[in-house]
Amino acid sequence: MELRKGSVVISKAGRDKGYFLAVVDITDEGIFVCDGKERPVERPKKKNPLHLAKTGFVLTEEETATNRSLKRALNKYSGSAEREVI
Repeated sequence: MELRKGSVVISKAGRDKGYFLAVVDITDEGIFVCDGKERPVERPKKKNPLHLAKTGFVLTEEETATNRSLKRALNKYSGSAEREVI
């Protein structure tokens, strides 16, 4: 499975290690992720793709539209997912 906009990932390195994040943009510079709380949609964090673990979940465009909906969606996945990393 390839990373794309809306993919749910787990950070493997950095201060956000272990956190569930959503991919909001993919560029040549890196992958931009946010969680709606520490990293709001307006200010995504650039991460190295090697520092991210895929989960297999993909959020819809509505779920990544606002910080509130993003937090709600990620809480749903982080609560149900047994950290199943692909």
